[in-house]
Formats: sequence, structure tokens, C-alpha cells
Amino acid sequence: MQKYKYQAININKKKFSGTFLAESEDHLREELAKQNLFLISARAVADTSPNAFFSTSGKVKISEITNFCRQFSILTNSGISIVDSIGMLKEQSYTPLLKKVLDMVHEDVKAGLLLSEALEKHPKIFPEFFRSMTYVGEMSGSLDTVLNDLANYYEMDDKMRRQMKGAMAYPLVLVGLMVAILALVFVFVIPTFQGALADMDVEMPALTMAIFNMSGFIVDNWMLMFIIVILIVVGFRVYGGTAKGKENLDRLKLKLPIVKNINTNIIASRFAHGFGLLLVSGMDLVDSMKVMVNVFGNKDVEKRFGLAIDEVEKGSSLTTTLNKYEMFPQIMLQMVSVGEKTGSLDEILPRAAKYYDEQVEIALGSLTTVLQPIMLVVMGGVIGVVFMAVYGPILSIIQTIQ
Repeated sequence: MQKYKYQAININKKKFSGTFLAESEDHLREELAKQNLFLISARAVADTSPNAFFSTSGKVKISEITNFCRQFSILTNSGISIVDSIGMLKEQSYTPLLKKVLDMVHEDVKAGLLLSEALEKHPKIFPEFFRSMTYVGEMSGSLDTVLNDLANYYEMDDKMRRQMKGAMAYPLVLVGLMVAILALVFVFVIPTFQGALADMDVEMPALTMAIFNMSGFIVDNWMLMFIIVILIVVGFRVYGGTAKGKENLDRLKLKLPIVKNINTNIIASRFAHGFGLLLVSGMDLVDSMKVMVNVFGNKDVEKRFGLAIDEVEKGSSLTTTLNKYEMFPQIMLQMVSVGEKTGSLDEILPRAAKYYDEQVEIALGSLTTVLQPIMLVVMGGVIGVVFMAVYGPILSIIQTIQ
């Protein structure tokens, strides 16, 4: 395909100009004729679009994909063609990355490619689940419905992500506040009291001496400690960026007492939403599973789900296989079992999705309720110990004088 910059007129001699991907000028003339346009001039131009770079780097936020799906759904439901819908959407206030990619998709669709084929060129921008659902919608003639379902799916997924961040925000603020207060106390307050008490020649309790020694160590080695903390954070991020690191950290998320329940419910909710949506759209069981393998957001679960796909392909039942790899709560497995036996899996999964959406909200609410008092008690206890260590000797001196 060659990119052409063209000028054309319609039957009313109104001029139009633009760019178009075509095999040749004759092909370009034929494609424009389908739009009731008559080619005046055309010249081949270098494709300076960001295909090579932008399709393999950068990232589009899930909220932007959600907004794109919703607007696309509204346009197609209004009877606007896919070509015109993409043409309108690429002018919206998206990030430059998505706008440039949409411009490329628009050119490909105008050139005769299916929307799903055009999206397949940008796997780093459009998730596999989105691309697969678009293909199913085109093949079944229900793209408008599928886009609406996709918008609902991504809105729910984005909502869960925001709720998770919101639930963790308050404890993290408390931890940061506690660290800041302790740093000020150890660096500025304790050395002052240590000097004053040294002049009084008072025997210090063991706890007080331990706090004084800790303060002295921090003051003398704060730069080294800062560098170590930075190295630990960087090392943790580098390790978390590796395939093995992601898998181990995601496995840990499913075992930690406080966040285990939340992550398990989120994974179950994503499975029910996504798998149910694929089955309702008409995709078969194994193909749906292959699409779902990268949707969970947890590498450990995705690895086990990949093993489950192999067994289902060989003839094992879905319920037996999912139960073997222990990816989902028992209630979810029971629902899958009922759906598989009655042939109504596509009807049961959307109900399961609603149930687990509620469980996620309950779990996140419980997390906030549990963590807040724990963090306050820990914060108060640490500061109280430091206070007693510093002010205990002073109170003893005052009582002796009295």
C-alpha cells in the first residue's frame, strides 16, 4: 500500500483533498469513485506516520480506551458508518498518541481493510480483548452492540482500578506522615534533648539510650541510608519489570492476608465480565479462553490459565480444569459448573460478574475500615515510645526536684 495525497471533486464540483492508502492511482480513483468523488490529481507521499514507533511504544490509559469505546458506540448506534465514525473520533481531544494511531486506522479502513484488521496493526495500543471483540462484532454484524458492551466492560474495570487506588491512598498517606514525623524527631528534636540531658549528668534508661543511639546513627549516616533506600526502590522496580519478577509479585498479591481477598475478587470479576462477553458475542469456548489469557492483570493467574487452555483443548471440562489450577473462588467455580452442565454459561457469567463487582466494593470498603485503625495504632504506638524514651528522664528529674 502506498500513501497518496489527492485532490478530488464531487458531482457539484466541490473540491476535496486528503490522504489515502491505495495500491496505485487507478486503485485510488476506484476507491474515491465509491464515495462519489472524481480524482483530479494525486501524488505519492512518504509515510511519515508513527507506525513503526508508536505501534510498539507508548501506552494508552484504560480510561481513554473506555471513552473511545463509548463515543464509537454512540456514533455507530446513530447509523454513522465506521469510516466516518473513526474520522470524527480522530479529531476528538485524545492524547497525541491515540490521535495519530486513529489517523492510521482511518486510512486503513478507507483503503478497504476491516476495522479489526486495522486495529491488529497496533497491538501495543489496543488490547487483545478489544481487538478480538471488534472482530467478533464485525463478523456477527453487531459491532454497535459489541462496542457498547466493551465500553461497559472497560468502565467497570477502570472503576475497580480507581477504587483500589483510593483504598490504598489513606494508609500510604499515614505511612508517609509517620516517616516524616519520625525523621524530624530523630534528626532535630532528640539531639537537642540528648545534649541537655548530658549536661545534667543523669543516668539514662536503656530505652532512652537506644533511641539516642538510633538518632545518632541516622544523623551520621542519613546520606548512606537515603542512597540505600533509593537503590532498594530501583531494584524492586527493575525486578518487578522482569517476567519472573512480575509473576512472583503477582503470586504474592494472592497470598498476602490484607489484599488477597481483593485481588481474588477482582480477577474473578474480570473473568466473568470478559469471558461472558466473548461467549455472548458468539466466540467459541477455547478461542474465548485464548483471548482472556492476557486480561486478568496477574501474571501468575495468566500462566495457570494458559495451562488450563491446553487441557480444555485436549477435552477436559472447563469446570474440572479451573478447579485444578485454583484460580477462582469456589462460588465462581460452582457457577461455571452449573452453566457448563446446563449450556447456559453465557447467561450465568454476567450474573456472576455483578456478584463479584459487589464483592470487590465490599472488600475494598473492608480494607479501608481495617487499615485505618491499624495504621493509627501503629503510628501512635511508635510516636508514644519515642516520646516516653525522650521525656521519661526529664519527668524523673522534675519529680526528684519536687
